[in-house]
Amino acid sequence: MTDAHFDLPAGWPTTEAEATAVQDELRGRVILDEPGPVPGEPLLVAGVDVAYDDERDVVAAAAVVLDALTLDVVAEATATGRVSFPYVPGLLAFREVPAALAALGRLPVTPGLVVCDGYGLAHPRRFGLAAHLGVLTGLPTIGVAKNPFTFRHEAPGPRRGDASPLLDGDEEVGRALRTQKGVKPVFVSVGHRVGLDRACAHTLGLSPRYRLPETTRAADSLCRRTLAAG
Repeated sequence: MTDAHFDLPAGWPTTEAEATAVQDELRGRVILDEPGPVPGEPLLVAGVDVAYDDERDVVAAAAVVLDALTLDVVAEATATGRVSFPYVPGLLAFREVPAALAALGRLPVTPGLVVCDGYGLAHPRRFGLAAHLGVLTGLPTIGVAKNPFTFRHEAPGPRRGDASPLLDGDEEVGRALRTQKGVKPVFVSVGHRVGLDRACAHTLGLSPRYRLPETTRAADSLCRRTLAAG
């Protein structure tokens, strides 16, 4: 595991206006017409998560790569640094992307899919963390979130694999997906270079026992351990 502090990318936005302008520019680079990696085939999948220590104003990110077929850990890396952007609804990615990019960049392998604990198109400006990371890295990326943000959905059926559309008006921006019988759904949205059907299939494959994908669980545990270690 590599653990080191990171520097902000050159020209990183520091104001809400700058960040919104960057979002508007990068959103046009999102690729939505690729189906993405084939579920059930050999694949390295990276989970990315971020945690904060508010007292020290520190953010830590972790990237953990799993073998999609065995769910064994293949590689992991972390990055820590100062929080560089204020909390602004809809612009959360600007607090998290620098650390997440640094962690992904320190991996000794290149994943074929990145799973973010957050949103992709299921975002008020259609450009959440998963879309942002996907555009900047060029990697196929999806978001698997714990709640539906501001979007509406019908409850999916009770069985594993049941799903219902996550809607903004009449537009499907993601899906509520039941990963375990009788457990609350997760909310899947595409980020970059993956279609929604395969995004949901990968999420199910990565969630054989628990509500959240094993990629998210591993990355969450690692970034919290990193913060606790100082």
